[in-house]
This record gives sequence, structure tokens and C-alpha cells, in this order.
Amino acid sequence: MCGIIGYVGHQQVVPVLLEGLKRLEYRGYDSAGIAMLSNGALAVRRCKGKIRQLEELLKGETISGTVGIGHTRWATHGRPSEENAHPHRSGGIVVVHNGIIENYLTLKHALEAEGRVFASETDTEVIVHLIDRAFAGNLEAAVRQALKEVQGAYSIAAIAESDPDKVVVARMASPLVVGLGQGEYLVASDIPAILHHTRDVLFLDDGEVATATPEGVTITTLDGTPVTKEVKQVLWNPVMAEKGGYKHFMLKEIFEQPRAIWDTIRGRLSQETGSVVLHEMNLSGEDVSRLQKIALVACGTSYHSALVGKYLLEQVCGLPVEADIASEFRYRDPLVDDTTLGVFISQSGETADTLAAVREAKRKGTHVLSICNVVDSSISRESDGVLYTHAGPEIGVASSKAFTAQLAALYILSIYLGRARGRLSEEAGSEMIQALVEVPKHVEDILEQDALYEELARHFADRSDFLYLGRGINYPIALEGALKLKEISYIHAEGYPAGEMKHGPIALIDESMPVVALAPRDAVYEKMLGNIEEVKTRDGIVIAFTDEGNEELEGKVNHLFTVPQTTPLLMPILLSIPMQLIAYHIAVRRGCDVDQPRNLAKSVTVE
Repeated sequence: MCGIIGYVGHQQVVPVLLEGLKRLEYRGYDSAGIAMLSNGALAVRRCKGKIRQLEELLKGETISGTVGIGHTRWATHGRPSEENAHPHRSGGIVVVHNGIIENYLTLKHALEAEGRVFASETDTEVIVHLIDRAFAGNLEAAVRQALKEVQGAYSIAAIAESDPDKVVVARMASPLVVGLGQGEYLVASDIPAILHHTRDVLFLDDGEVATATPEGVTITTLDGTPVTKEVKQVLWNPVMAEKGGYKHFMLKEIFEQPRAIWDTIRGRLSQETGSVVLHEMNLSGEDVSRLQKIALVACGTSYHSALVGKYLLEQVCGLPVEADIASEFRYRDPLVDDTTLGVFISQSGETADTLAAVREAKRKGTHVLSICNVVDSSISRESDGVLYTHAGPEIGVASSKAFTAQLAALYILSIYLGRARGRLSEEAGSEMIQALVEVPKHVEDILEQDALYEELARHFADRSDFLYLGRGINYPIALEGALKLKEISYIHAEGYPAGEMKHGPIALIDESMPVVALAPRDAVYEKMLGNIEEVKTRDGIVIAFTDEGNEELEGKVNHLFTVPQTTPLLMPILLSIPMQLIAYHIAVRRGCDVDQPRNLAKSVTVE
């Protein structure tokens, strides 16, 4: 998570940038910076820490100007430090950037071979060097030329000493909005950062470049083709503005999952070495070698991620893993000690039962690692180490992006421990990382099929019961799918391991019972086929999910959907997305309060 703000106009730019950064600070806490054109020269000010540290740095400064860009950062590539803070500079160009450049190592090596010197550990610095290399007096032309070499997700803003009075921005799979004023224009990664200046906005699409000057805004594609866009007027109140035009927070958060997963994994992976960098674990190599088991502890949706984590960690790390519901953990006198790694999972970091379980584990000498989405929350503060998910604020009570970010975090944790324990080779680690890097695009592909799930909801919104079936690592996703449906639509739903269906739930199946079957082609696929036949024999309605290219289920189920192919260990992330969309659309059709379902709270802070 990072935030971008930019301004060109007639006001003094420093107060405008600082105000915008404060409204974006939830997107990044560890460093911040601004760059501006002051008396014809670039002035760059950066610091480690929060926006207030940047304000202190700027006190007493005499710099002034009316063009500038700013950034607030959550460290990804490179530790939190002044040299890794944005904006980054090369020659007379400065750039701020959100996203991840997938081919940055290749580009960096090529640029270094040309004699260019890098001053940071970030992937962003590659972009500013590419723009500087391509610059021949026109900034937007240089930006377009540079970005043709870049692979990955980005939103950037740039200014140039030799092409003043303009801010150039571009986007690819990372949001950017342009605000239109009277002789002044703003750019930002989030609408709330500019709403106090204007409500007239342009939303950039992928592959577009915008140039803002005091005379107006022009937009082109990367190849220079002019683009005409409709001006949108934002009429929302501040809370509505945060929805970004979506009808509900939950829908917005479902569609933010590609970015949430990217933000959780980026800066932590090394495809070159097949390893994961998790300094925040605070666990030495000797500590890892002493581990005899892992205890995963959580509540609700986070408990389902823990169940997936059990499969992941046992398979990759070769350690026995227990998955516990936090409210049960401390009352059963758990057998944990200093040879146990306790992993405590909470979106808010304030879940009372999980916090109590953390304290019980620490009392017994367990090394406590938390997986959490909120910086400086109670659980993160009391843990020995923290693996933050960078999903951003999740307003909808029913968790979506926080859940898939937790799964991504558990996946990289399994790689980290597998490599540290010598159970995972460099080659195998690289293969696992490559598969993970492809997941955000797979999630985008699934989200593009949203209309199919909206249509499915039309057929089943009036049902009173659902059954969800899965096997192996996807059994927890059956539990999660059922939980999502009951949470927001109030339909009774149960998730079961498919092999257990014949031990009771099969009695419920008749011609009115929808049965969601998770059937990717994995080691238990043939078993799932048998379970589907058991449902069909009893006239149940089968809604099946499998991976692309599987034609075997066509004609054998009532409704068939596919998700992109991936490694079995990552299939739970992909299968989670349709489960969320089905629940959402059914709840909407039933007229339910999707974001604030009855009797539920976002953070359960009492036992």
C-alpha cells in the first residue's frame, strides 16, 4: 500500500501535497516525501516515518512553487529508510510509484551495464532511470517510451526540471484519478485525497498517460493515441467517496483483491534465489531449526485461512501443524512450548479471543508470530514478530480481501520456513514464487466473470439452504463459502469435507438443495467426482467449480464454472473469489445490508 498525490496550478504546492498525503496515510506509514519545482530547480524532501515527520522536516524551509508530487509509502522493495522513500530522482526527473515492477531486476542489470548508478533498493528507481534515459525535452513522450519496457502493475507521477509546469501520470492495474479545478489540477491514487479541492474527476484506465498543466489535462495511450474521457462528478459524502463508485464496500473490496495480494507479497520475494525475505519474523536460523511444530490460531474467516495454512505448512515445511479456534485454544491447556511456532491470524489485530490466545502461548514460552492487517494493533504489538498483510482498510464486515491476503501471507511463510529448514530447494522455491506472482492476474480474470455469478444469484436467491463441499486444501474454502453466504444473505449454509457427506449431510439432499462442489483437478479430483455423482443421484443441484480446460464435468452438473489453472497450493485463493461473488449477489437480491449484516461487527473485541 502506498499513496500518490500531485498538483499543478496557482496555489503553493507544499500545503496541498501535505494535506493530500494525510488523507492517504492509511495506505502507507513508514516513509514519505515530496518533490517540487522551486525557482526552476527540483527540490526533493524525504524522510523515514509518518507524515508528521515530513512536516517537521519542511518547517522553516523557504522552497516555494506551484508544481509538485508526493508519496506516502509502506515498504515493499527495500526497508523503510530515507534513501528508499519516494520520490526517486535521476538527473532532472523525479518519480513516485505505486505497484510492482515484475521485470525490475532485468531492467536494473541492463541499466547498470550502461553505467547508471542506483541509490536505493526499490523497483521504482528503475522507472525514473528509464524516463531519464528516454528524455529529450518532452516528459510525457519519455514516460510513454520508458513504460513500454516495464512489466507489472504501476501508477506513477513524474515531473521534470527541463519540462516545467506539468505533472505526467500513468497507470497499469493500479488506480489513478485526475481532479479538475479552475486553473489547477490534481492527481491521486484515491479520490478522498482530492475531494476537498474538486468533485470533477477523470478516472484513468490501464495503459493511459495523462499530462496536467495549468491550461488543462490531455490523455493518451502508451503509443500516443489521444483519448477522450467523460468527466465524472463525485457527489458522494466522504464515506461514499471511499467506495470508489462501488455500490457496497464489500464489492469494492472483492475487486481490490489483485492489488491486496500484490501488496502483501511484493518486496518479500526473491525469484533469483527461490527464497522469501521476512525480517519481521524475528526468528533466527537456530530458532527455526529447533521448531518441532506449528500452532495456527484464529477466529472466523481467519480460522479458515489457518486451516489452509495447515495444509500448506505441513506439505512444504515438513512440520506437524495444528489449527485451533482461538476461543478454544487457551481453555484446553494447549501443549505448546519454546519449540513451537505460534502463528496468530487476525485482520484487525484486536480480536479478543485471539489476543488472549497470544498471551497464553507467550506464557508457555512459544515464539509468537502474528499475521495482521492493522499496523500497531494490540496483537501485533504483543507478538514477537509480525507478518503484515497489506490489504488496506477493510470496511465490509464480511472479510474478502483480508482473507485472500492472509492466504498469500501463509503461502510465503511456508516458502520461508521450507527454505530455512532445508526442505525446499532453490528451484522449488522459485517455482512456488513464480506461481504466486501469477495469482493477481488470475484473480483479475475471475473478477471479469462477475456477471456470470450475478446471473447465478438470480436462480438461487430464494433458497433457504446451501451445502458446500471440498476436499484437501480446498475443504476450508467450502467452509468459507458457506460462512460468507450465511453472514450476509442469512441463508443457512454448511461447509463439509466431501468425504463426510455420506456420514449425515446426504440426508438433506433433494431436488431443492443447491450443492457447491469445489473440484479442481488435483490429487483428490477423482474422489470429488464420486461425491458429485452421489449428489446427482439424489436429485441435488450441483454448482461445480474446476480449473480451465476441464471438459469432463460438462453435462454432468447443473452449473459449471472454471478458474485459471495454478498449483494446487494456490487454488484456495482462486476458488475464494467466486464464493465471495455468489454470496454478495445473492445478498443484494435478497435486499440484505451487505456491508453491515445484522448482529455482526467488523472486529470482535469481546470474548
